[in-house]
Amino acid sequence: MSEDRLLIWGAGAIGGTLGAYLARAGEDVLLVDRAEDHVRAMNTNGLIIEGPVESFTQPVSAATPAEVRGRFRRVILAVKAQDTVEAVEALRPFLADDGYILSAQNGLNELAIAEAVGARRTLGCFVNFGADWLEPGRILFGNRAAVVVGEIDGQITDRARQMHALLRKFEPDAVLTDNIWGYLWGKLAYGSMLFATALTQASIADNFASARHVPVWRRLGNEVMAVARARGVTPVGFNGFDPSAFLPEAPEEASRQSIAQLSEFNRPSAKTHSGVWRDLAIRKRRTEVDAQIGIIARLGAEAGIDTPAIRKLVELIHDVEEGRRVQSWETLDALLAVCESAAPVVPA
Repeated sequence: MSEDRLLIWGAGAIGGTLGAYLARAGEDVLLVDRAEDHVRAMNTNGLIIEGPVESFTQPVSAATPAEVRGRFRRVILAVKAQDTVEAVEALRPFLADDGYILSAQNGLNELAIAEAVGARRTLGCFVNFGADWLEPGRILFGNRAAVVVGEIDGQITDRARQMHALLRKFEPDAVLTDNIWGYLWGKLAYGSMLFATALTQASIADNFASARHVPVWRRLGNEVMAVARARGVTPVGFNGFDPSAFLPEAPEEASRQSIAQLSEFNRPSAKTHSGVWRDLAIRKRRTEVDAQIGIIARLGAEAGIDTPAIRKLVELIHDVEEGRRVQSWETLDALLAVCESAAPVVPA
């Protein structure tokens, strides 16, 4: 098998959408997923992409991890954050000597990948488009949004340029950056807010439109920005989200404007709720909260920054996962109470 073949490990919402588009663009792609029924459906009927962006059925090659053969120079990892280490260990035998892994995931998974296979074999990526896995062989592509690629050490390399050119076949406005950590930490601030929206049954847009809960979005952003700054990161904005509006010293009006823009950006999307919400409400499974959000509290503690809202958010998500609470405005109000009573975030 050619080492130039693209391996996408994880063919759910993100990996499946990328794989279908890249295969349609003429790339030789192998989609790997541990769900046998999903693999069987893709190989039998193709991968169905549907939604307001575009609807089509794309013939693809798919395999379970046990069926993979050969070695690959380019690997896109698109599994849930909590499955990162296990997935990297599973795909390691198939990684070519000069190969690398690009993380098309949410969170700071580049840290775990680099620890497992080395920084030189790790490429950073940021994705913000909306997609949902609906059933075996069928994915909803809800809206286009930012796609960014960059080396984790900030260099602009040939392989980063090549991957940028590849991702532009999916998203023509994809960005090549020397500050991938800035995008990832910006997404963490936004991501923490999305986790909080999953505490209710309301849509993302309706959550952000709730004037009473502005202190929740503002406090979560403040805590994430403070930890990012302590780590020497300058967060970057995207799709209406302005990280600078959530710096601890930023005026409240700035964050209110950014929150209003987030509501406006999400309002027309066919993906009305987050993937976290689907995990809790539809798929009834554990979320990525520890791997994505819990890590912020741990990194904050290392830097001497208290993150009570982040810690409470993780606790509440686990409460919903384990049936102690239901998704409701009352559950979000429990987070609101912490945000309103917490001491101000001290700028680093």
